[in-house]
Amino acid sequence: MTENRHHALGLSDDTVLDMYKTMLLARKIDERMWLLNRAGKIPFVISCQGQEAAQVGAAYALDRNKDYILPYYRDMGVVLTFGMTAQDLMLSGFAKAEDPNSGGRQMPGHFGQKKNRIVTGSSPVTTQVPHAVGIALGGKMEGKDFVTFTTFGEGSSNQGDFHEGANFAGVHKLPVIFMCENNKYAISVPIEKQLACENVSDRAIGYGMPGITVDGNDPLAVYQAVKEAADRARRGEGPSLVETVSYRLTPHSSDDDDRAYRPREEVEEAKKLDAIYTFADYLRELGILTDERQTSIENELAKIVDDATDYAEQAPYADPEDLMKHVYAEE
Repeated sequence: MTENRHHALGLSDDTVLDMYKTMLLARKIDERMWLLNRAGKIPFVISCQGQEAAQVGAAYALDRNKDYILPYYRDMGVVLTFGMTAQDLMLSGFAKAEDPNSGGRQMPGHFGQKKNRIVTGSSPVTTQVPHAVGIALGGKMEGKDFVTFTTFGEGSSNQGDFHEGANFAGVHKLPVIFMCENNKYAISVPIEKQLACENVSDRAIGYGMPGITVDGNDPLAVYQAVKEAADRARRGEGPSLVETVSYRLTPHSSDDDDRAYRPREEVEEAKKLDAIYTFADYLRELGILTDERQTSIENELAKIVDDATDYAEQAPYADPEDLMKHVYAEE
């Protein structure tokens, strides 16, 4: 008999089913984007595949009505949970004028949506980390009750931005959650050539905060870790570092050929742990996800992705005269 772990975390059957649907929607959008890229219709894809469980599990542990998120470029599961839609993401992929992230100016994966407190990212990796710390400082100075949540890859944890941001947050006990999505590769560089320590979370002690490493293929384990970090931050006890360990199932991006640096057998072995299937198995064993419900969800999501694709493909591009919009001050 499968143990019901989500009830112990205070999560209802409907909530964990919604988590699964969000994970699956992220996967379906991502798969469609790869097809569109290979068909020459969109220029670039940087994938979330293999990391949906960590992203959705974490985002569900936050308060979507007041917390701020500063995601990194793979975080489709995070931004979908916080209110972005498949249509929003497709408009970004096609670089259309209605793209809520940047009006079609930024690369895909540079998420930003003011109404949902998704703070825009930038191409240099890890710049979102000190931004998250600054927003948390501002909130603390103004007496506001919110947490900032920022994500990055394990390669990014070697950047100065991470260390400066973590140190400042630790010194000032700021309500920040740093979440490292360790997918084993910084483009082509494997984890053993990136870190001298065993885990990214080992670095937390140097900044006066707790660090924990959890299974990134287990959305409930990630939910629990991030919820504890959020509760701690809200009590005024400062930041936390959460490391989720999973595996990047695709090449680094649509411009990368990962066959040059990792064996096919390794990728195939990692697919056996894919949370899209293992979490579905958990829900199925508890009777929450039936064959009939699975079919209904698949059909619902297929229509969402099809409609989003059709809308974004037909939507207009930005006018050339808008080139300088949001770059210089306007009357």
